[in-house]
Amino acid sequence: MNRVCAIISGGDFAPLDGIEKSDYIIACDKGLDYAASQGITPDLILGDFDSCSGRLPDDIPVLSLPVMKDDTDTMAAIRHAADMNRFSELRIYCALGGRLDHLFANIQAGAFAARHGLTVRISDENTRIIIMPPGEIRLPAEEDFSLSVFALSDSCRGLSISGALYTLDDAEITSSFPIGVSNQWAGDALISFTEGILMIVMSRMPNS
Repeated sequence: MNRVCAIISGGDFAPLDGIEKSDYIIACDKGLDYAASQGITPDLILGDFDSCSGRLPDDIPVLSLPVMKDDTDTMAAIRHAADMNRFSELRIYCALGGRLDHLFANIQAGAFAARHGLTVRISDENTRIIIMPPGEIRLPAEEDFSLSVFALSDSCRGLSISGALYTLDDAEITSSFPIGVSNQWAGDALISFTEGILMIVMSRMPNS
């Protein structure tokens, strides 16, 4: 059974679409402000609380983190969710935009989750990211979005793509060459691979 943990991060605000269907919700620092603004009550509040503007509620568990730490708040939330060993998927909200270093840290944290067997989805209105361990995924065609694949590990092997203009069959891509960027839909896409950590990026096309 697919159990989902939602994490509300502290990047630029993005709609919390579908979050009510999650089995567990973690609000990270400023993510608590975002949750409150949308009437969402998290199951856990986590962070060093250097960016949260409101008072912490008394009726929700809090995991306080030191300001000087190795993990970002989002990374700590992902680590906590992985340690719970209850979920197969993480959906991370409000983790895009803002600072490039924070964005890249969130992607690396997603790779950490994928190494622990979790599929990670990060999205806003214009970008949808899926980070996943070996396996397969079917994606409905979205003509207003590009379709790109990147290796987050040194390489991804056994990569096959069908339902796209540029297909692959048992190929290898590496983290040092962006050969998988800006594919086009030819129908519903089926993506599978056997080794590595893969990032799928769907970006809204200009003027769409």
